[in-house]
Amino acid sequence: MCRMTQAELAAVLGVTERTLRDWESGVTVPDQQKQKRVMDALARLDGTEPPLTLLLDYVRIRFPTMDVRHVIEDVLRLKMKYMVQEDHAFYSYTSMYVLGDIAVMTSPMEEKGVLLELKGKGCRQFDAYLNGQQRSWYEFFRECLDEKAVFKRLDLAVNDLVGLLDIPRLSEKCENEECVSVFRSFKSYRSGELVHAREQDRACMGATLYIGSMKSDLYFCIYEKDYEQLVKAGIPVEDAEIKNRFEIRLKNDRAYFAVYDLVSCENPEQTAFGIINRYIRFVDRDDSRPREDWPLNSMWAVFIGKNRQQLKLTADPKPLDLFRILNWLSKQVSPTWKMVLGLDKQAGTNMIGDILEGAELKESHIRKMQQFLGQVMDMVVVKQEEV
Repeated sequence: MCRMTQAELAAVLGVTERTLRDWESGVTVPDQQKQKRVMDALARLDGTEPPLTLLLDYVRIRFPTMDVRHVIEDVLRLKMKYMVQEDHAFYSYTSMYVLGDIAVMTSPMEEKGVLLELKGKGCRQFDAYLNGQQRSWYEFFRECLDEKAVFKRLDLAVNDLVGLLDIPRLSEKCENEECVSVFRSFKSYRSGELVHAREQDRACMGATLYIGSMKSDLYFCIYEKDYEQLVKAGIPVEDAEIKNRFEIRLKNDRAYFAVYDLVSCENPEQTAFGIINRYIRFVDRDDSRPREDWPLNSMWAVFIGKNRQQLKLTADPKPLDLFRILNWLSKQVSPTWKMVLGLDKQAGTNMIGDILEGAELKESHIRKMQQFLGQVMDMVVVKQEEV
């Protein structure tokens, strides 16, 4: 049962206490969109559904070995025959093995070892393979630690499913010195504004707040996930499953200690909010007191744990699909393709047919076809004790 105060619920809903009292007493009636938000918030906050979930959204790990097959088949537990080898890579590595958005990079230099990179889509695809292997992220990370792997980067994404956070309001609080933090810098962007050029989905991100320097080994990125889904997938803001996202971005030792804490305690609430609470808190200005004694903001209090369900590490498995290729074909190729087809029709030629007839599929194309057609269980290595 939800035990939130009226002030806390009003803060979560983004309205004043008076507005909330008027709704409760029938003096005014919220519109349909606000009614849906109230119902969604209450459903999540009454303990039946979690208001927040935690996902791993970026993982980069270096393994101190030159044996790429060992990393792929024994650590990742993916079948080597499904990997596509490419003669280029990143971070000064020279080649990589790719399965969808899962990239394993190699180098002739022994000190560089083997590098695994999972971006957002790669993490979701690896969720599916972990499910097939009957493994958890905890178990995978433990194996990485046993391999003496070096954690180069880890992003923990706290998904706000009910809109606990009002990001433009948090940005205002930063401007008004109502963010108490050890960080010295913050930067905010409005919805639709060009967000930092390093962001992979910068064109889609809504109101965004960075706290801390992006050059440091730890900083936070908070943004409107519902706006991103509107731009990318056309999902109405009110129907988006995830309203906001709070990303904890960690590098080097910071990433290692976060992983160590996760696998040692298996307590995502402790790991994620232990980091958040150590570095920032949002307060309400009270000039009658010293700044360090200003009261904790009600919205922020609920977000960091007051009267809400504990945070859990979740998975969102999404097998490999053709969306990226089809999207590229649709936007970049189809207009020209349609033009040439029109020329073929009017001139009585067969240019498109000739092009397709002359095209040769390389080994990498055949393996990619196998990736798209294969089932998860076809691609994973399952140890005998897990069967």
